[in-house]
Amino acid sequence: MPSEPTTGTDPATETFVAHRNLLFTVAYEMLGSAADAEDVLQETWLRWTGVDLEQVRDRRAYLVRITTRQALNRLRTVRRRREAYVGQWLPEPLLTAPDVAEDVELTESVSMAMMLVLETLTPTERAVFVLREVFEVGYDEIAAAVDKTPAAVRQIAHRARRHVDARRPRTTVSAREARAVVDSFRRALETRDPQDFLDLLAPDVVLVSDGGGIKRAAVRPVLGADKVTRFYLGGSLKAEAEVTTEPTFVNGSPALAVFLDGELDGVMAMRVEDCRISGLYYVRNPEKLGRVAAETPLTLR
Repeated sequence: MPSEPTTGTDPATETFVAHRNLLFTVAYEMLGSAADAEDVLQETWLRWTGVDLEQVRDRRAYLVRITTRQALNRLRTVRRRREAYVGQWLPEPLLTAPDVAEDVELTESVSMAMMLVLETLTPTERAVFVLREVFEVGYDEIAAAVDKTPAAVRQIAHRARRHVDARRPRTTVSAREARAVVDSFRRALETRDPQDFLDLLAPDVVLVSDGGGIKRAAVRPVLGADKVTRFYLGGSLKAEAEVTTEPTFVNGSPALAVFLDGELDGVMAMRVEDCRISGLYYVRNPEKLGRVAAETPLTLR
């Protein structure tokens, strides 16, 4: 499967390469897994090479349609796999360039908080919502992608939008504000002063940690500022090794890479509302940390 532009390539390859980042973003937002998204792109490429381009009016739209169908098929399969997942499931974190944080729409759509909200939709609802609300695809084109009538797609879109709006973060903060809060949380981890944690955490903060049965993690979400503070100060990490952190950008937002004795242990993403942390998402599963060493390009266009 081509991944970089080359000179003298055929039209099918040039078109695919030109839209590859978009197709990956579509697949990732539907699946929450970079590995599954890459598999979907492979399947999309194989089908794209068999298309008669003379019969395709809008190549970009056609590629998005193929990607959506393949992602939808895979989503139905991975849903069953996730039901047997050990502990809490979190999306696979992606290292992104700092300037991605300036794109508010993209940052919100791929944030850990939003990706978890999308997990509560049915596969078809998720596909419709992602295509319509994130990528602004027309109803007729979505209908062709999900094998529904345009009228049915409109109803699904309305239902999915209402569902997401009831669960999405209440406010959006700037990248600078989020970075300041993440920096403060980093200092709190270093000082281990309970008041520093309580000053940063929203009263109803939720902590979700994902170890995948490979590394230790909370079996259920930890709710409330007091319990989250006790979780960190009670030795959840300190008992294992020396803890250090480094600032990074994950899924378009400021985050922390956490190291135990100098080895990467996991990535901690955060949801910030009203200058306080309302969500902490700690991915420790080593099988999900393959995309935090090199930046993944994402785009809505």
